[in-house]
Amino acid sequence: MEDVFTTTNSLAHFDTLYQQYHQAVYANITKMIRQPEVAEDILQEVFLALWENRAQLDAGRVPGWLFVVSYNKSASWLKKKLKEPAILLQEAADNIHVSDDAAEEEALYRLKLSIVEEAVSRLPERKKEVFRLCRFEGRSYDEAAELLGISAASVKDYLKQSTRFIRDYVTRHHGTLDAASAGLLLLYITT
Repeated sequence: MEDVFTTTNSLAHFDTLYQQYHQAVYANITKMIRQPEVAEDILQEVFLALWENRAQLDAGRVPGWLFVVSYNKSASWLKKKLKEPAILLQEAADNIHVSDDAAEEEALYRLKLSIVEEAVSRLPERKKEVFRLCRFEGRSYDEAAELLGISAASVKDYLKQSTRFIRDYVTRHHGTLDAASAGLLLLYITT
């Protein structure tokens, strides 16, 4: 396992990771939390957790880890909000069921994400780079093309091929998760 941070330059590397991923992570949070101030607080919590867990993280899994942690922290905030005392008794009773459903949905979401990550790891190296840049980091076709020294049309084509491969992989290897579910997860990652 390659450490995310080297001991000699931890702070500089952390700053680089923050600059690279904070916009995509913030976008992920704001999909669930429609309050910018709260979303910013959660963003800071996510990167604080990254710093606190830096010794246990594999460098190649940082984007997926940030994505999952931002989802989990957002879901936790929503659950806490549902339990506030201002909610009427009936709404509170309904929300208990919603919270149970949310926990089940979160577990299913994590499973789907791990399956997508498994499929991504099987992509050829160039397609994997393009997919991670555009889908996990939120880079545009032009940005990815410039970083990789290829055309934006190639980036678009690689993404199309990668998405098709991931859907096929899920269908072949994980019959319990249909390709449509994987497609919805891919759609969630990209929006």
